Amino acid sequence: MVQRRRLMAASVLSGLGMSGRPALAQPPARIELRLWTLLSGGDGARMRALIDEFNASQGAVRVVSTTLKWGEPFYTKLITSSVVGAGPDLATVHLSRLPNLAGGGVLRPISEAELAAAGLKGSDYFPRQWEKSRYKGASYAIPLDLHPLVLYYNKNLASQAGLLDGAGKLKPIVGYEALTAAFRGVRERTGKAGLAMEASQSSYAIWRLCLSLLAQRKVAVIENGRFAYGSAGVEELAKISAWFTRGYAQAGLDYPASTSQFMGGGAGFMLNGVWEVPELVRASKAGTLGFDYGIVPLPRLYQDASAWTDSHAFAIPANEGSPMAPGRARAVLAFMAWISRHSMGWAEGGHVPAYRPVAESPQALALMPNALYAAAAQNVVYDPGGWYMGAAGPVQAMASKFLPAALSGQLTPIQALTMFEKEASRLLRKPPPRY
Repeated sequence: MVQRRRLMAASVLSGLGMSGRPALAQPPARIELRLWTLLSGGDGARMRALIDEFNASQGAVRVVSTTLKWGEPFYTKLITSSVVGAGPDLATVHLSRLPNLAGGGVLRPISEAELAAAGLKGSDYFPRQWEKSRYKGASYAIPLDLHPLVLYYNKNLASQAGLLDGAGKLKPIVGYEALTAAFRGVRERTGKAGLAMEASQSSYAIWRLCLSLLAQRKVAVIENGRFAYGSAGVEELAKISAWFTRGYAQAGLDYPASTSQFMGGGAGFMLNGVWEVPELVRASKAGTLGFDYGIVPLPRLYQDASAWTDSHAFAIPANEGSPMAPGRARAVLAFMAWISRHSMGWAEGGHVPAYRPVAESPQALALMPNALYAAAAQNVVYDPGGWYMGAAGPVQAMASKFLPAALSGQLTPIQALTMFEKEASRLLRKPPPRY
């Protein structure tokens, strides 16, 4: 196995001019690449393992990774460093931030010739993710995954509430009333919370869920430079808020508290991203979880089962005034290609690989519990395009400031959305920044 991987790596790196055969002359110095990543926790550990495996697979390139704080601190530092020419050789980014980063001159485009030399082509990636990796006709990133919003459930509590079928799986849930009834049933029959979801100020889950449900209703969020959801936005925020004000879910929980509530057996369901899969798998194997769990795609409450997602990707900072040498660029793309082809290890972290030969392999299709929510990948929606959108972007930050107040009853849904729109609308009218 090791020998086969070394041969594969040698093939990928052949564009660097190194065949792997013994040389009589002094071999060229190993290229060292600096990677900045916002991946922490289980994601960070898996990425470090992949980097270590890549470094061990060949002698031409060595990647050194630095983890920075997730969210706006990461993007602020990436933008600033690239503008002054002091950024890393490559970075992990969210595809939802590409209009901001590529449009702002923070990232370097990747030419078709460079992609071809690395053996990278769009047809090897899911169309939606490849499309999101491009900006104004040029490629700016190599997609790594998609990580959608899904519905986790505690089989023990769901069984007590009569929500499982004869095979021990969750009965189909279609429509808002059916999902509400499931939350209510757990609460009334077990005394536990029906739903665990982050709901404190600065929580992103409410924005992601609202985007999902508006997409299911085929309602645009932004149109012609203004918020366009109108009464539909108020209705959806009111329906979500009712789960909390009626006592089916606990308002005010931050992210760690909401996940702990579910992991500790205190809630029948959890709305969250697939990134929590590794912790459930670990706790289940260790025998510390205390219950059997299941996962399904976000239910279809309206016309379809649209669910918010985002994607991690690799990109190259522009580093103004310090253009990347061709040999270094080939090394960067060789690493990106290697990670794509070895992304099965990334899939084990709950993510859906964007690289189709891996995602569609028998091994990936049989991977559990990923197979339980694989259908979610067919219905994903991203944040609307715009320089102000995306992971930890300014609009998300403003939504997380005001919308959670509706869940606790501090503001009515229409008050929360009005305050959000008043602050966020100014961004929609501003021209995209050029950093």
